Amino acid sequence: MFYFDEINGKKILKSSVLSGLSHFFTTRETVIKTKEPDFEEIVEKNKKDVCEYLGIDERNLIHPSQTHTSNVDIARVGVSSYPDTDGLILNNKEQAVFLNFADCTPVIIYDPVQRIAAVSHAGWRGTAGQIAAKTVQKMRDKFYSDPADLKAAIGPAISFCCYNVGEDVYRQLMVSVRNCENLSEIRQGNIFVDLKGINKRQLIEAGLKIENIDVCPFCTVCNNDLFFSYRKENATTNRHSAVVKL
Repeated sequence: MFYFDEINGKKILKSSVLSGLSHFFTTRETVIKTKEPDFEEIVEKNKKDVCEYLGIDERNLIHPSQTHTSNVDIARVGVSSYPDTDGLILNNKEQAVFLNFADCTPVIIYDPVQRIAAVSHAGWRGTAGQIAAKTVQKMRDKFYSDPADLKAAIGPAISFCCYNVGEDVYRQLMVSVRNCENLSEIRQGNIFVDLKGINKRQLIEAGLKIENIDVCPFCTVCNNDLFFSYRKENATTNRHSAVVKL
């Protein structure tokens, strides 16, 4: 279940499935990523608040250079540059990892046994490239994670109600899962797909238990008062973020 908490009186969103992991999704109030001058001062203040909340130096609050790939890397102490990377696994307590979103799907995955966590950026390209499943596989290969132990939270993103796509995108998304039943529908001649649902299906097919996957009910378009939307806000550069720290 998702629920709101606060950092210095400003809203963040958490999932009860990830209890034991320091994590949250920022909102419009706690934005820490922008390219818009009007938001720069707010972002700098929020970053300081986030680092204080997490108990880390700002140099250790890191994020990859997201380019809509399905590439997954491992965070390394002292390293802040991760080019062409859309999934980052954290296995140290010195750093905190955040990735940025404005309609794309955030996926946080936590292994309470091996004590590692990951954040993946699953836009339609990342979802078609099975980035969530690839993150699970890397956690298995590098840290011996058992998918049955993993817990996942699929965060605020554009939802089934609002995500219409062209036929080419639709086809690429549908072949990313073995079972694509109930993940798309035609409405007045337009194709709508369930991006959150596809990522959930990929995680289940990767071995996660259904009861260990929490799907956020908030749509970034419908709930634009809480979260940023690239589609609704004419290509805004503001982003909400998924943040994890062990």
